[in-house]
Amino acid sequence: MGLLGAIVAHPEELYPMVKLKMSMDRVRRQIPAEPHWHFSYSMLQKVSRSFALVIQQLRPQLRNAVCIFYLVLRALDTVEDDTSIPSDIKVPILQSFYCHIYDSQWHFSCGTKEYKVLMDKFHLVSTAFLELDRSYQEAIEDITKRMGAGMAKFICKEVETVDDYDEYCHYVAGLVGLGLSKLFHASGSEDLASDNLSNSMGLFLQKTNIIRDYLEDINEIPKSRMFWPREIWSKYADKLEDFKYAENSTKAVQCLNDLVTNALMHIEDCLHYMSSLKDLSIFQFCAIPQIMAIGTLALCYNNMQVFRGVVKMRRGLTARVIAQTETMADVYGVFFDFSSLLESKINDDDPNASLTRKRVQAVKDRCISSGLLNKRKFHVHNRKSYTSLLIMVIVLVVAMLFSLPRRKVLVD
Repeated sequence: MGLLGAIVAHPEELYPMVKLKMSMDRVRRQIPAEPHWHFSYSMLQKVSRSFALVIQQLRPQLRNAVCIFYLVLRALDTVEDDTSIPSDIKVPILQSFYCHIYDSQWHFSCGTKEYKVLMDKFHLVSTAFLELDRSYQEAIEDITKRMGAGMAKFICKEVETVDDYDEYCHYVAGLVGLGLSKLFHASGSEDLASDNLSNSMGLFLQKTNIIRDYLEDINEIPKSRMFWPREIWSKYADKLEDFKYAENSTKAVQCLNDLVTNALMHIEDCLHYMSSLKDLSIFQFCAIPQIMAIGTLALCYNNMQVFRGVVKMRRGLTARVIAQTETMADVYGVFFDFSSLLESKINDDDPNASLTRKRVQAVKDRCISSGLLNKRKFHVHNRKSYTSLLIMVIVLVVAMLFSLPRRKVLVD
């Protein structure tokens, strides 16, 4: 469905999309003038437009710290992801990366496109890092050191077991959750969250990305790096790449559903973490990616398209999430709605159907027990009729078109 078709089908998403576009334009105009900060915020928009938008929810000092934290870890991830770098060069760089963030002259050429620019001019990120408060620097250094060591470990180690899967996701995403909790606490806005809850926040996002990105990862050049655990996928195929082929569709989807079911175990911790946040800007910063993750999982579940192309939420629905997530009641409501959607797709013949239902029901029960569902303003499936609104919008657009001055046509 094209953009126009999506608007006709979901007219309630038109205003949030316009609002999101205006917000993104405003963010682009608000980039700081200092060269190192200008580069950092400009690069943030290039490597993650959605993150560049949600980070604007935060207060200035914390926003700067989170921006640099993200770019440092994105640079570290660029080194890990570059399969053209020999392991004997890559591993020492990963292990010592935390030292380089203090060196305003250091850079390392790797990656492609905008990531190569980030690495070539990493000294500008380091310059910005050196201007942060010491408490922020210590948190970023600690997480970068631990993440680099964990990434180095998995350069020489395959993800074989589910424990390996959880360990890898901890290193590359769970530690992000721990780091953000440290930054929130250092800002004076939040109590320090437990490592377990912070880790779950990262694992839920990372596992969603790993599930969704099967096709992109398996087709990576010069060679693929896959993180689906062998302990799970080997129950359904002899080789992980077999899932790409139509004759293996049934087994591919069963494996996919197995992995989605595994990811669902982290949701209750995520809800606990978010419900404990006190600062509204931090709450919105944390809640929006989590909502996007449960929405993506619900779309991926039992969906063969994961092995054929890209599965993601509609642009308009994403805009609504960003514009209308205001309270924990909204979060509980959206998690309830997407869990219900996922539940409706469960096939009784799926090997994990019973466990999937159990985990989905646990999420729904948690949302119901909050007592906040009837207080939410955001519904994924909006019950209102927008026919008249759509007609008004179309009439307005047509009127605007006809009101434009017409150029005279000269005829020889």
